[in-house]
Amino acid sequence: MPHSHVLRPSLPASSLEPRDRLLGDILRRQAAQRGAETAFDTPSRSWTFSEANDAANRIAQGLLALGIGHGDRVACLTRHGAECTLLMIAASRIGAVCAALNWRLAPPEIAYVLSDSQARFLLTDLEFAPALRGGDFPALELVALSDGSTAERPRFDEWTAGFAPEDPARDGSPTDAALQLYSSGTTGLPKGVVMSSFNLMLACCAYARVYGIDSQTRMLNALPSFHIAGVENALTTLIEGGRTRFHPAFDPETTIRAIEQERITHAFLVPAMMLFVLQHPAAQHADFSSLRAVSYGGSPVAESLLAEAKARFGCGLLQVYGMTEATGPASWLLPEDHDPGGPRAHLLRSAGTPSPGVEIRIVDPGSGEDCAQDEVGEVWVRTPQNMIGYWRNPEATAEVFPEGRDESGGWLRTGDAGYHREGVIYIHDRIKDMIISGGENIYPAEVENALAAHPAIAEVAVIGVPDTRWGEAVKACVVLRPGAQPDAPSLLAWVRERLAHYKCPKSVDFVDALPRNPSGKVLKRVLREPYWQAQQRGVS
Repeated sequence: MPHSHVLRPSLPASSLEPRDRLLGDILRRQAAQRGAETAFDTPSRSWTFSEANDAANRIAQGLLALGIGHGDRVACLTRHGAECTLLMIAASRIGAVCAALNWRLAPPEIAYVLSDSQARFLLTDLEFAPALRGGDFPALELVALSDGSTAERPRFDEWTAGFAPEDPARDGSPTDAALQLYSSGTTGLPKGVVMSSFNLMLACCAYARVYGIDSQTRMLNALPSFHIAGVENALTTLIEGGRTRFHPAFDPETTIRAIEQERITHAFLVPAMMLFVLQHPAAQHADFSSLRAVSYGGSPVAESLLAEAKARFGCGLLQVYGMTEATGPASWLLPEDHDPGGPRAHLLRSAGTPSPGVEIRIVDPGSGEDCAQDEVGEVWVRTPQNMIGYWRNPEATAEVFPEGRDESGGWLRTGDAGYHREGVIYIHDRIKDMIISGGENIYPAEVENALAAHPAIAEVAVIGVPDTRWGEAVKACVVLRPGAQPDAPSLLAWVRERLAHYKCPKSVDFVDALPRNPSGKVLKRVLREPYWQAQQRGVS
C-alpha cells in the first residue's frame, strides 16, 4: 500500500551489512580474531574473547544435557549482564531462545512471566530465588544461581565447568527466535516480545554506525539485561570487538570512577542516571575526557539537564527513541542537533530523524491515512528489525501489525502520538497512556487493577506527572466509596505489597469523580493537563 508521508532514513536497510548471521557466531569470530583481548569486565572478574567463547560452549553443552534444544526457552533473572549475554549466545548455538526477565518485578509478577515463558532453565541471583518459592513451574529442568549456591541450587559457573568447551554447532536460522523480552501491555499482563538473530544483528549494525562503536570502544553498561538497550549495548560492543564494563547496579559514584579509571568511551544513561551522576560531588572535578559519546532516552528530559551534560561530559550526546518491539532504536537526535541556547535548540524537544533502516509514518488512528506535517497521529515504524511477534499471542501481534508483516518488517504501531516537521519526528503524547519513570515502562492498567482491589476505592485512574528526577512519576486519582476514609500512605502501602515499587504511585489525589467522555471512557488527558501545562515536552 503506498503512503504519502513516509520519513525515510539516510541509510536504507539494504546498506546495512551485519558482521554475523547469528548470536552464536559473534564469539566464534572474535575468539579467532582477538582471543586474548578482554571482552567483558565485571566487579568480580573479566573474560577474554576466548574465555567467553569457551564459557558459551560449556553453557550450551549443559543445556543440551538437560534435553533443551531448538525453540526451547531458557530464562535469566539476574543483575549480571555478562552471564546473561553468555546465556543468550549459548542458547543461540543450540537453537534455543533466551528470555531475560525483569528482576524488578514483585514475586507474583515474576511467577507470571516465568510461567508464561515456559522456560526449561533459569539463571537467577540468590536474592531473587525466594520469589520462586511456592510457584508451579513444571517446565523447569534446572535453576542455577549466578552468585552463590544452596543445597537445592548449584552455582552457575561450577555447573557449567563440568561440561566440555566444545561448540555444539546446532544453530538455527537467522530468522528463528533468539531473544524474548517482556513488555507489559495496556491490559496489565506482560507480553513476550520475540526477536530473531537477524533482528538483533541488523539493529546492532545500525547502532554501531550511529553511536560510533568500534574495536577501541570501552562501553559502560549499567542497564539491565531485560532492557533492549542493555542487550544492544553489550552485543554491539561485542560484535565490533570492543570491551564492555558491566555494572550489576547503577551507582553514580561508581559510574564516575569507572569512566575515569577504565577510560570509558561510551555510555547509555537514562535521564535519571544522568542527573544523579551530574549532581554527585565527585562529578565536579572528574575526568570525563575519555568519553566519545553518551546516549540517553527512556523518559522525558529537561533541556537544562542536556545543556549541563553537554558542557560537563564534553562529548557528543545522542538521544534515542525506540521500543522493544522494534528491537531498539527507531530514531536518533544526533550530536550536531544538540544546540542548547542556539538557533537549533528547538530540536531538543524532538526525537530526531529515523535510524538507519527504519521508516516512520504518522497515521490518523481514525482513518488510517497518513497525517500531513504538524498533524498529530500515531507513530508507526517499518523496519526489518521489527519483532517476530508476541509470544503465544497472535491476537496482540495482529493488532500491532495492522497491515501484516512483510520482507520489510511490516508497519508496527508504537502506541505513541506524534507529528513530523521538516523531516524531524516529535513525540507528542502516548496513545497507550504508558508512563516512563526512570527509564522503566509502567502501564496504568496494571496499577489501577491493584488499587481497584482495595475495599475503600470506588474508582481509580493512574497518570504520569512531571518529576525532576525520574522524568515522570506515577499519580493515582482516586474516588472513594461512600463513608470510606483511608489516607494516602495506607493506599500506597497496599499497592507496594502487590507491585514492584517502581510501578507504585508516588502520590494520591482524592477526587469526587473522574472526567469521562459521553461514552463513559475516562479522560486521562484532562487529569494530566494541569500538571503538564508548564512543560515543553510531554514524553521522550
